[in-house]
This record gives sequence, structure tokens and C-alpha cells, in this order.
Amino acid sequence: MNAAATLQTILGPGGVRALAAPVIIVLILAMMILPLPPFLLDLLFTFNIAIALLVLLTSMYTERPLDFAAFPTILLVTTLLRLSLNVASTRVVLLHGHTGPDAAGKVIEAFGHFLVGGNFAVGLVVFVILVVINFVVITKGAGRIAEVSARFTLDAMPGKQMAIDADLSAGLIGEAEARKRRAETAQEAEFYGSMDGASKFVRGDAIAGILILFVNILGGLAVGLIQHKLSLAQAADNYILLAIGDGLVAQVPALVISTAAGLVVSRVGTGEDLGRQLGQSLTRYHRALYLTAGVLGLLGLIPGMPHLAFLLLAVVVASLAWWLDAREDAASAAAPMASPPEPEAANEATWNDVSPVDVLGLEVGYRLIPLVDAGRGGELLARIKAIRRKFAQEVGFLPPAVHIRDNLELKPNAYRVLVKGVVAGEGEAMPGLFLAINPGRAAGQLPGTPTRDPAFGLPATWIDAPARDHALAAGFTVVDAGTVVATHLSHILQSQAAQLLGRQEVASLVEYFGRAAPKLIEELVPKVLPLGVLQRVLQNLLQEGVAIRDLRTIVETLGDAAARTQDAGELTAAARNALGPAIVQQLYGSEQELDIMVLEPELERVLGQAIGGGDGIGLEPGLVETLLAEAAAAARRQEARGHPAALLVPDRLRAPLARLLRRAVPNLKVLAHAELPDSRSVRVSVVVGAKA
Repeated sequence: MNAAATLQTILGPGGVRALAAPVIIVLILAMMILPLPPFLLDLLFTFNIAIALLVLLTSMYTERPLDFAAFPTILLVTTLLRLSLNVASTRVVLLHGHTGPDAAGKVIEAFGHFLVGGNFAVGLVVFVILVVINFVVITKGAGRIAEVSARFTLDAMPGKQMAIDADLSAGLIGEAEARKRRAETAQEAEFYGSMDGASKFVRGDAIAGILILFVNILGGLAVGLIQHKLSLAQAADNYILLAIGDGLVAQVPALVISTAAGLVVSRVGTGEDLGRQLGQSLTRYHRALYLTAGVLGLLGLIPGMPHLAFLLLAVVVASLAWWLDAREDAASAAAPMASPPEPEAANEATWNDVSPVDVLGLEVGYRLIPLVDAGRGGELLARIKAIRRKFAQEVGFLPPAVHIRDNLELKPNAYRVLVKGVVAGEGEAMPGLFLAINPGRAAGQLPGTPTRDPAFGLPATWIDAPARDHALAAGFTVVDAGTVVATHLSHILQSQAAQLLGRQEVASLVEYFGRAAPKLIEELVPKVLPLGVLQRVLQNLLQEGVAIRDLRTIVETLGDAAARTQDAGELTAAARNALGPAIVQQLYGSEQELDIMVLEPELERVLGQAIGGGDGIGLEPGLVETLLAEAAAAARRQEARGHPAALLVPDRLRAPLARLLRRAVPNLKVLAHAELPDSRSVRVSVVVGAKA
């Protein structure tokens, strides 16, 4: 038991079967180097022919090309086997060809004598014809079919994907069936693409066969004449026949494999094997069989023609057509008379045809499907759940569920995040690689593909697993592909929090909070404040990066302020004042002295006059441009000193100035005097001034 367990540990979960493929490939490559005796060559040549026949028959019995999905790999392995045998037999022919025609084994001798009658001129012609048929006709045609099929399959993938999504939305298929169809669509494209490339193996095999033949002939003659002192006739009889036999014994299986490739890629999937498909196609129209029999009969009556062959075949074809007619008549008579089916009424459009837009969606290319496929242990699914949980804990409401789907219009490694159908962020992730992000202090260059971190735009590089430790030691932040997508999604959730807080989320939030503080909610919503106004206030807070976890303080403040105003802007200002300590703590932590930015007094006076009695700032375009540039430069200086970029302004300036600076300087937070807690002191670090 201990030995068996040790053997099982060495072999792995796949056992001997998992070890078979690597061993076979290694043995095939070893045949190019190690000398083989003639008897072993006979066995291997026979095995090569058997494999070719097995592949041909298997390709004929498959009902769809994807049923033989391993064919491109088999094509490579069989081509490699033939070339290895050619190299091994060449070594034997050149070393022992002077001893006689059986120097390289009985198989090569049989192909050199029996198939071409021992005449090397005939053998050369037959060999060239086989190569032309294989290389020019079959391989070239099969490669062209695979190329066109791959192109059209890729072009049709978006339409197939839309059809699958439509069937899934209509309830015609389940999620498992949809996932299966998507996988088949992607596998079909990969199969034809692989076949397009695998056909080059056969083409290269044909060229290698020609070169090996001439090398054997010239090398054999040189060895026979110079080393073994044979006469030219004797050397030609030995070495040329051996070279031709070697070439034929390799080209015959190659021709069989090429025929199998042509059968696979030229099939149209009808759910039937090749025999039934051809039989039904050729015998479907009985009139064509009768006409064929008539033409054959007329040709058989022409003087000088072989009457027996044509007339006999005409009788056979006519008899087949008559038998098929009689069988159809008998089947029709036995079938009960069925009433004609009523025409189906066209399906009317209904509200079920309207598919709502997902509030939050994640679309991935087909190479990222394993990250989000639960059947393949998709790690990103668990991370998305953790992201939503963390968002709810930090921001204060549960975001909508992330609807994940694959989009074949995207690049294979691409993904994009959509908020209400609009792309909010996109990027690329490389499964199996790691993203080394330079946070600003890393030194040195890493071997890999340079890129940018999709979440924050930092310089980064996609690296292999062996370079991970080196990158960590150099100060890079190293994450896998799933973490890249998860981090980007988390960043978008934070930045798009206001868009994600819809009326339904607010209603759910009010219902949840009402269980803990029912009186507060009953007094506010909807008696004093409509649900829509509450939603706008919460969205305004989220828009400026203020969490709404402290809903008790927000509701109490709004309950007091709603008695005098229903304006969402004024209510937002009141809520911010109440949440001031939390806002300051979010920026500065526990620091008691706040290093903060302020406006130059003259600029502050100009802005106060520009506001007037409204909420907007009416400034000249030049002054606005200067103000934005000064604010951005001041924010950079503040962050370079290690302090948060926060600007302290009078209460009436805060809201309009925050809206003005939000897009130009997104990292700058605008605070009002009323929002600062009395327990904190202020130290002015930067004065933002503008030229009037």
C-alpha cells in the first residue's frame, strides 16, 4: 500500500493516463537521436499507419467537428511521429543500406518493391504524385476551409452571443444551458483557428518528405560509391529503392491524415456521421438517380464503349432509385392520415420583450470567463461579494448586484464595468500573469508587458510568476488578474456611489433603518420630507465622497431643517454641518491641528460677490481658468507635503465652489467653516490666490 500510495503521489491525480502523453512526446523526440533496430522500425511504421487509419475512421464517424476537438493536437503529434521515423530510418539506410534492400526493415522493403515493382523511376513518380495530391490538393484546400471557417465563426460570435442572451432573457433556456452554448461558441472559434494553424504542419511535413528523399538518395549514393565501393547500379538499386520506400511509407499515412483533416473541417454539422450524411444527400432526389442511370445506359450503347461496365452500373443505379421509391410509398401508406397543422399565429410583442438595463454590470472577454465561472472555481465571484459587503459597511448602503456576462465583442483579455448601461471603466487582465504596480517608490525595470493600472492609472508591468519575488523585493505592488479586476470594480463603486443609490435602494435603506429607529423615520418620511428629496440629499453627500453610514444623524438633521426648507442643496449643507466631525476625521484622522488650504482674501471677496444670491458662480472664463490652475497646483503642493488636499472656505461659497472644482481637481475636498469641529485647530499651509 505504501508503494502504491507513493506511485500515486508521483503520478498525480491523473495517474498513468496523465503521464502517458508526456512520455509519448519524449519518446517521439528521442527517436530522432537514438538509433533504432530494423525490427522496431517495422513496428513503429506499422503503428504510424494504424494511427492514421484510426484518425481517418474517427473523423468519418464524428457528427460535428467539435466532437473531434483534439484533432489539431493529434495532427501535430502524428506529423512529429512521421518526421522522427524518417530521421531514424535515414540513419539506418545510410549506415546499413549496402547490405541489401531489407537493411531498414521489412516495411520499407515492401513499399519499395511491392508498391512500385522495384523500379525506382516508377517509385519517384508515385512519390511525387502523392506529395502533390497531399500538399497542393488536400492540405491546401483543408487549410483554406479552416481559415475561412475560423474567420466566419469569429464574425458570427457576437450574433450567436446575442441569440443566447435573447433565449436566456426569454426563459427558453436556463443559465447552465446558456453557459454551455457560450463555451461551445468559443470552443468552435478556437478549433477552427487551431485547424488553420495545424494545416501548416502537414504542409511542412510534405516539404520535409521531399528534402529527406533527396538527402537519402544523394547521401546513399555517396556512401555506397565512396565508403563501400559499390558500383553505381548496385548503389542505386539499394539506396534509391530504400529512400523511395522510406518516403512512401511516410507519405501514405500523411495522405490519410490530410484526408481526415479535410473531412473534419469540411463537415456541416447535421447530427449525423459522414456515411449517413452522404447517403441521404446523394439519394434524396430519386429523379437524379433515374437520370444518372439513363445517361450511363446511353453511354453503354455507344459503339466502342465498354458496354458491360456502363450497362451494369446503369441497372444498379436504376434499381436503387426504384427501391427507394417503393420504400417511400410503403412508408406513406402505413402512416396515418394526419390533419394539416394549423398555421401558427405570429407572436405578438409583449412587455416581456423589454429587457431592463442592469444598474451595475461587468462584461468580460472569453479568456476571463474562468475568473467568473463558478463551475471552474471563479475566484472573482467571491471577491465581488466581499467588495459589495465592504462597500455597504464603509459607505452605508447595499449596492446593486453585479450582473456578469461575457461579451465576445471585447478583446479576449478585456473587461469593462457598466453603470446603468454606460461604460464607467475598462481595462485588460492577463490570467496566469501578475501585475507589478509601481506606487512611486519602486526602483528598476521589470521584464514583461508595460501597461497602466486600470483603477488608478499608475505605471505597471505584467510579469510572469518567477519574477514576482523580484518585483516585491524592488518595491512593486504585485497582484493577480482577479485582484486587478476586483480593485478596479471597487474603485468604480466608490466613485459612482451617487449613481448607484437609486430610489429602490433609498426605500430599502429607509425600511432597514426604520426597524432600529421607527419613530425617526415615521416623523420624516414621507410626512415631512418626500422620499425623492431624501434621495437627492444622500446622492449629494455621496457625490462629494461623504459616507452615509451615520443615517441617524442625517435623518435627525433633515427632520429639523425640513420644517423651514425643502431645497436639496440647503438640506445637504445642513447634513454636512452635522457630519462635519466625521468628514474631518475621514480626511485627517486623529490629528488635532489641521494643515489646510485657504483662499486669498481678495479672491474670496470676488467669489462672494460673484455668487450673489444664487448657488452658481458667475466669473469670467479667464478668471475661472486661473482659479482652476491655482487650485490644482496648490493641491499638488499640499499632497507633496503629506497633507490631504482640503480647501477651507466660507459656508456660502462651499457648495458652488465644490461643484466648480470637482471635475478639474477631483482629489480636492472643499470644507466649510461650520463643518470644522471646535476640538480641532487650523494651520494655514497653502494660500490659493488668483489674478483678477
